[in-house]
Amino acid sequence: MSRQQYLTKARRVVLKLGSAVLTATYGLNLPLIQRLVAEIAALRRQDRQFVLVSSGAVAAGVHKLRLSEKPQGIPQQQAVAAAGQSTLMYTYEEAFAAHGVKVAQILLTHDDLAARSRFLNARNTLFTLLQWGVVPIINENDTVATEELKFGDNDNLAALICNLVEADLLILLTNTDGLYARDPREDPQAPLLTLVETTDPQLAKAAGRRPSALGRGGMLSKIQAVKKAGAIGIPSLIANGLTPGILEMLFAGKEVGTFCLPQAQKLKSRQYWLAYNVAPEGAILVDTGAREALVHAGKSLLPAGILEVFGGFRKGAPVSLMDPDGQTFAIGLTNYSSRDINRIKGKKTQEIAQALGHKDYDEVIHRDNLVVFPEIG
Repeated sequence: MSRQQYLTKARRVVLKLGSAVLTATYGLNLPLIQRLVAEIAALRRQDRQFVLVSSGAVAAGVHKLRLSEKPQGIPQQQAVAAAGQSTLMYTYEEAFAAHGVKVAQILLTHDDLAARSRFLNARNTLFTLLQWGVVPIINENDTVATEELKFGDNDNLAALICNLVEADLLILLTNTDGLYARDPREDPQAPLLTLVETTDPQLAKAAGRRPSALGRGGMLSKIQAVKKAGAIGIPSLIANGLTPGILEMLFAGKEVGTFCLPQAQKLKSRQYWLAYNVAPEGAILVDTGAREALVHAGKSLLPAGILEVFGGFRKGAPVSLMDPDGQTFAIGLTNYSSRDINRIKGKKTQEIAQALGHKDYDEVIHRDNLVVFPEIG
């Protein structure tokens, strides 16, 4: 399909607003927020639903607490986020109320999406809010999230929300016109890419790794996000949120920003949850033959292809799979504990019973419980 066909069909949109868009001189940019909310309200009248993933709490907190800069310590950052979140939500509440639209705040940690029951609870809540005509505004729960429970940035959170709400489109608004062939901060002559495929292995090379002063993510995090959205069949747009009328232009089909095509063979919802929401509890190093069988032949992981086991984990735990180069290429739910896998690694399936005294499964990880990452495989 063309860009316009995707946009015409998009009824449920996840819109991520970054700190670089929402802030001005270490405070919230109220006129810009009001302008974007007006654009969202107009598009809602065209029978579209919006789920907002919003940064800005830390920036609002810095301004509210009259700090000269963003603090560096984690407790201080979490305290600033707590102070700023109420300001951020009040700003949205007032802006949307001017258009007769109600909003709801949802704060998430990675653990909320990793636990299947909590994932489904969040999903049901969001569906109910959308049914009631309420705009959910989602942010990471910075106040309680530890490093192990963080999404990393709101770009990646927005991609995960796409799966959670069964979105049709992901829009990432930033302070640049889109994705360039090279980092424009290092090469001002780099051309803007108006159309990319999320499966292009060269895509990551186009991004710089420097984040903005107030945000955690740079263009690299946006590429990671559009890949995750593309893996479940959702197209993405990266565009400049500082441009007046940007949302209207995007849905009118104008060639602004970078449109990211999804991959043709999308993951099922449960596969996506396993690939991107679940935190691995260990890792298994496999040989080249096993990697080829898993990636290209759609096979299960057998003990004969296992070289090494890392970490201590139980039966049924999610584990990463690494190739001999140390590259993680898949994740799966194991049929055996790390202790048992260490006893059967390198052995044939008919030798499992002798090594363990029992054999519950031929496979260490069955194909149905394994996902090869699309950007690798």
